[in-house]
Amino acid sequence: MKIYAHRGSSGTHPENTLAAFKEAAGLNIYGVELDVHLTKDGELVVIHDETINRTSNGEGFVKDLTLTELRAFDYGRWFGDSFAGETIPTLEEVLAIYQDTEHHVNIELKSDVFPYEGMGEKVLVTIETMDMAQRVVISSFDHEAIREFKKMAPHIEVAILTSDVLVDAYDYARFIPADALHISLSTAQRKMTKEALLKGAIIRVFTVNKVEYALALQQLGVHAIFTDFPEKMMRVLESNVNR
Repeated sequence: MKIYAHRGSSGTHPENTLAAFKEAAGLNIYGVELDVHLTKDGELVVIHDETINRTSNGEGFVKDLTLTELRAFDYGRWFGDSFAGETIPTLEEVLAIYQDTEHHVNIELKSDVFPYEGMGEKVLVTIETMDMAQRVVISSFDHEAIREFKKMAPHIEVAILTSDVLVDAYDYARFIPADALHISLSTAQRKMTKEALLKGAIIRVFTVNKVEYALALQQLGVHAIFTDFPEKMMRVLESNVNR
């Protein structure tokens, strides 16, 4: 079972910052996950929430602020004084960290609340320009966005995110069409997951931070987990395999 660092190494570093991504880049794990929004001036920035309130000392919606305005705030001190001065990174800055590694990069389009017109196209241009098309998966809770992205770039892997219990998840993913299903931990033990795995679906589960859940998912046969503690999970899963 593969490990993705969720928002970078976000259990030990402030999420979605260069510090978190650099930490994850140094680990012998399969991949990393990040979230993308679009600024007022059309820049792709890496942050989870629609607002900067929770993870910075500022306030406001990402969509209402320019990149320069967003970078006036601190995105690290909330996690710890040693991370003071972390700024909001652009997608290009984060991908640059992984250009010389072998990590698989999960880019989540955060368009499930605000549609962010043209964001998919901008993401595509960025990953193509940086020659990373074969090393990314594009995911979203916005399944319309995933469908449109797959139409634009059929050669790039896409995945649908869901926290819902779906009836015949495998066929639904094929209908989009999506190459993988990224499902919540709460649905991972449901019938839909076991049936989808039997049909050949690629299943990745978020967000898994407890060892007992990770081991259960490893036993179930899911392909990967997203975790805030990638280094800890790496040691645990390797130890379990080597028993």
